Amino acid sequence: MTESCNIPGLTVPRSRFPDPERDLPGEGGEARVVLAGGCFWCVEAVFLAMDGVGQVTSGYAGGSAETANYEAVCTGTTGHAEVVEIRYDPAKVSFGELLKVFFSVAHDPTQLNRQGNDRGTQYRSAIFHETPEQKAVAEAYIHQLDAAGVFPDPIVTSLEPLEAFYPAEEYHQNFAARNPYQPYIMAVAAPKMEKLVDSYGDRLKTEFTDNESGQA
Repeated sequence: MTESCNIPGLTVPRSRFPDPERDLPGEGGEARVVLAGGCFWCVEAVFLAMDGVGQVTSGYAGGSAETANYEAVCTGTTGHAEVVEIRYDPAKVSFGELLKVFFSVAHDPTQLNRQGNDRGTQYRSAIFHETPEQKAVAEAYIHQLDAAGVFPDPIVTSLEPLEAFYPAEEYHQNFAARNPYQPYIMAVAAPKMEKLVDSYGDRLKTEFTDNESGQA
């Protein structure tokens, strides 16, 4: 991962993002979604702050178990993407609301196989769907955002079936909170957390609204 990152799509204000016209039912027990939006350190930090999210695990999806490790994935040849597995309470936060934050804060969905200076298919924008319903809602929201002209460029987020999720090494978990002054975190995660607090302060856990850095 590089020490700086320029993600121009993150300058689009929340007011430009419509709520999803289609969503999953806000009922049932714990649900999960697996999302890829570049460096998992930074995407993890965003979703850990969301009220209704119980657990976020950084990991890999899209490739085989044999190469699901950081050293191999960094080569960009394994088929994996850096992802986060989000476990959430749909009665508190919906699948569609998580997608809205994914597209408006967590990353720039118009950059193909990269996020800023991080380049390679492992940094691709992707939604790994477990059910036809997840795929349909995600596809509908992408069409909705493109039709509304939210971004100056088309969304390139891929919709991929989730065949397996592989947790990343322990040192990657909760990385931003444990390393707030690491240069990459300061350059990339901190601006995302500032935008999250400014735009979605009413949807965050209390400890994150009390601290603009997003560190509990």
